Amino acid sequence: MTLDAPENPQPTPPQPPGGDGTSPWGIRDFRLLWIGRVLAVLAIQVQSSALLWQVYTIARREHPIEQASLYLGLVGLVQFLPLLAFTLPAGEMADRRDRKSTVALSIAVEAVCALAFLVMAIVGNPPLWGLLGVAAVFGAARAFLAPASQAFLPMVVGRKALPAAIAAQSIAFQTGAIAGPALGGLIVGINTPLAYGAALVLFGVGLACFLMIRTSGRPARTDDQVSRFQAVREGLAYVWKTKVVLGAISLDLVVVMLAGVALLTPVFARDILHVGALGFGLLRAAFGVGALVMALYLSRWPITRRGGLWMFAAVAVFGVCTLIFGLSKWAWLSALVLFIGGAADMISVNIRQTLVQLATPDHMRGRVSSVSMLFIGASNELGEAYSGVMVRLLGPISAAVFGGVAAIGATGLWAWMFPRLRQADRLD
Repeated sequence: MTLDAPENPQPTPPQPPGGDGTSPWGIRDFRLLWIGRVLAVLAIQVQSSALLWQVYTIARREHPIEQASLYLGLVGLVQFLPLLAFTLPAGEMADRRDRKSTVALSIAVEAVCALAFLVMAIVGNPPLWGLLGVAAVFGAARAFLAPASQAFLPMVVGRKALPAAIAAQSIAFQTGAIAGPALGGLIVGINTPLAYGAALVLFGVGLACFLMIRTSGRPARTDDQVSRFQAVREGLAYVWKTKVVLGAISLDLVVVMLAGVALLTPVFARDILHVGALGFGLLRAAFGVGALVMALYLSRWPITRRGGLWMFAAVAVFGVCTLIFGLSKWAWLSALVLFIGGAADMISVNIRQTLVQLATPDHMRGRVSSVSMLFIGASNELGEAYSGVMVRLLGPISAAVFGGVAAIGATGLWAWMFPRLRQADRLD
């Protein structure tokens, strides 16, 4: 079986100058986009590590582990609410307005948030409500950044080079995801304001790279006669009827929300494994290292057949790794299963993104990407809030074990509910 085809397929856009048709690396604008993404993700991860550690440290001064974990959950919740409010309108805007300008403005707002975190850290003893308020603004910026950037990538590389470009972008993301938590944990162990300052500089340089891209960000086709509400509704309807897309993004939502362990790493590092700020950074980095190794492999030997089965197998492995992480009493074992979980997650992410992009016509990519990013945002930020509540109810170990078991069960349920996704074959 192949992918669900759009009802009105669009002609393949011409290959951008400098490409050979299949590799994106010969395209100057893609190289700038790739470097900018590495720097931006590195900045986000350094900032996130500093924020999680700072919030948990402040909360632990007055509260026990379970109650302090709720404040970590609030960090995810206040970033998810703006995503929930703005992501769908942002996707409609990405199909109507210049995608490159939207991305540039969003990164600039993220840099301003890093500056605000830096100022509060320098002043000392910032109130939790102040940190959470800036985090909410950061979440709003991400709501506009994600659909515009995902829809802009095919405009830079063309359709033929898209699968390789997605794998390369995954390498960019995981490079930042590896170095960011480790670097963030190391810098926070020395000085928290320094971590926020490093994030600010990285955002600035990443923005400069993006501004040098010459490719136009204006969609090739827009329908100004369609109301914004109707445009958003069309995007939702397309996702609903394209079961391969619906199944892929909803599975990511459910599994990552249930089994995501990013929120739990500061709790395990400080109060269960007793490895401190540096160990916290290394645990956060282990997941990214596994994902990067797999992304490098996929960029050279991409999965082109039996994509659905590969995705379900990878998600099941991810759930098993979460289960073992919750039961582990040794830092080396915890890091190992995070490494394997990161590799499995990269397989799932690569297949999901390829399915969504290849099954979606260009004039709807912003809206479909916004739906996808809303699900992903829910799985990450809302998942952090969910994990905080589960830690409060069950304790950190039981919360991780429950999440792993539930993720394995959800994988089997989705394989039964979405047979077309399970049977999806060619990814080239």
